[in-house]
Amino acid sequence: MFENGKILILGFARSGYEAAKVLVKRGNQVLINDLKQPPDTEHGKIEELEQLGVKFLFGEHPEDLLDSSYQYLVKNPGVPIDHPYVKKAKSLEIPVINETEMAYRLLPKNQNIQLIAITGTNGKTTTTTLIYKFLVEDSRRVHLVGNIGYPFCSFLDKLEENDIIVDEVSCQQLENLTEFCPNIAVLTNVSEAHLEFMKTYQHYKEVKAKLFQNQTQEDVAILNMGDEESLRVTKSIKSSVKYFSSHGEINGAHLTDKSIYYYDEKIVDLKDVRLIGTHNYENIMAAIMAVKELGVSNEAIRRVLMDFSGVEHRLEFVREVQGRKFYNDTEATNIKCCQIALSSFHAPIILFLGGYERGQDFEELSDYMGEVKAIFAIGSCRNRVLEFGRKMNIPTYSYEFLKEAFLEAWHISSEEDILLLSPASASWDQYKQCEDRGDEFKNYVMELE
Repeated sequence: MFENGKILILGFARSGYEAAKVLVKRGNQVLINDLKQPPDTEHGKIEELEQLGVKFLFGEHPEDLLDSSYQYLVKNPGVPIDHPYVKKAKSLEIPVINETEMAYRLLPKNQNIQLIAITGTNGKTTTTTLIYKFLVEDSRRVHLVGNIGYPFCSFLDKLEENDIIVDEVSCQQLENLTEFCPNIAVLTNVSEAHLEFMKTYQHYKEVKAKLFQNQTQEDVAILNMGDEESLRVTKSIKSSVKYFSSHGEINGAHLTDKSIYYYDEKIVDLKDVRLIGTHNYENIMAAIMAVKELGVSNEAIRRVLMDFSGVEHRLEFVREVQGRKFYNDTEATNIKCCQIALSSFHAPIILFLGGYERGQDFEELSDYMGEVKAIFAIGSCRNRVLEFGRKMNIPTYSYEFLKEAFLEAWHISSEEDILLLSPASASWDQYKQCEDRGDEFKNYVMELE
């Protein structure tokens, strides 16, 4: 499989780099094509691959580049699903896959590798990280891969008997998975997101359900019993289904009497958990359900939960200064994530809201603004945020850039306030990636005295 063929990789990035290394070592002719010119920081990787025999074409997508001589089109997850090469590949009956699918097909079949895969609209990175940390704390050999930042392909040569792989899978990756089949599949929740990529909400839901498409009764699916959309999109799966719920006792993991249970066994009291918010308790329960399938001890789970304060940029506690607490939730690039953040606090909130303009409906935040004492509208959609804030009768201040907004927010804040960056907007109007926005926010916090 994937030997001595001719393969086009569409999109360089980290996954393209790792896929190319694997493919060229298996005797394939590999061409990497990317419309963008590579930054200077990538020149070392390009030279490495060129020495291995990989060819490159940057800055253009020639119409005649892809033809029937190619066995596969390996698409970077960020490439649009309706890209001309994707359409042409389908017309030529060339399989369109991605690095995750390729790595799965190349997994050794005789080493009893256990694959846990996690997806969902919100919470998948926190859930993935918790699963990984639980397993590490329980002294298991485990590899963290996927959308969390580590290409699956880069771990193929490191696998040993009985290893465990924990794989965060995005909708962009699920789009081109065909044979991929995790032993344990987790769906945190489903709500409307990524429509600029998926085109329709219906397609987005269908893609999320693909995580379970190849599972059998021998495989496990872990679902959120309180999320109706998750239950709808998975109603036809063949997996052995298990549940978690934050709405009272169920036959599974549940949140009852301010404690988290696994069936009838108390795992931890919420007062001993560093993460805050019902959404995070659901992430914890999903992770517990996954690792309990592999026999992880309660002690290992408790040790992690007492220490783990969250994933960077996701409702991340930064620091307390003069009685004010600062939280960086820059990854809240959609309305749903901001709703979750606002629901997590029971103290006055100063909210930094806005960013890239893509028509997000801030009115959907109306029912969650009860604790918000002031809004700082930022970014290209700040005028609409300003209009929304005034309609809510909340003092709202408009600044193009975060720096000016931060200084004024600090000036008007009081003890016990929560200063929350949860913009409900992407960052592409001013930043290459939303993490840069979060880093800037944290730098301003650390400069305070």
